[in-house]
Amino acid sequence: MDEVRLGVNVDHVATIRQARGTRYPDPVTAAALAESGGADQITIHLREDRRHIQERDLRILRETVQTRLNLEMAATKEMSKIAYEFKPDMVTLVPEKREELTTEGGLDVAMRRDPIKDQVRFLQDGDIHVSLFIDPDIDQIRAAHKVNANAVELHTGAYCEAKSQGVRQQEFGRLVDAAKTCSKIGLPVYAGHGLTLNNLAPVAALLEITEFNIGHSIIARAIFVGMVEAVREMKQAILQARSGQ
Repeated sequence: MDEVRLGVNVDHVATIRQARGTRYPDPVTAAALAESGGADQITIHLREDRRHIQERDLRILRETVQTRLNLEMAATKEMSKIAYEFKPDMVTLVPEKREELTTEGGLDVAMRRDPIKDQVRFLQDGDIHVSLFIDPDIDQIRAAHKVNANAVELHTGAYCEAKSQGVRQQEFGRLVDAAKTCSKIGLPVYAGHGLTLNNLAPVAALLEITEFNIGHSIIARAIFVGMVEAVREMKQAILQARSGQ
């Protein structure tokens, strides 16, 4: 079975902390527990409005994460400079709007090819692996390849949020086509957004996808079973899907 990674996004631990302006719960502690549960990567999104993760979290996590640190961020010069300073193992460039609750769609690489290519080059010059968060769209995949991204992460939101089985099957088909296209052109492919224990299996069974970044559902589950167990359950679900069980 091909190697697969689980990235655990700890943003929503910071969301709870920021709601009251306290020092707890600490996403740094959550990250350590996630690694104890089998996380292969810790993912954080440093938003421009700093609504949850703060520079303090990024600084400490850069020093304490034992696996890999993936920094999601807007495709702006300001954020690229922060990434260049802190040197996460990977940056995932995502679209960002102030009013959204969470990331609503993929990055439009095709429309912003030149500035994104400049940012990709800037980050790679700092020895940072760069992934682009995109919709499962063939044109976006080709654009990501042309800007020399190291990988793409497919936005699984439309599949996860589908209101009917027919729509879900249609969106799953888009994910399959996108993953296969990435594989054909030699572009590593990851996936994330909205994945839960209930909808994960079909996507996790796509062997072309080698990394899953999951946050909200793991943090929600951790409220009832604890962080270590919530991560362990998700990792096991991925491995079972990969093995065809």
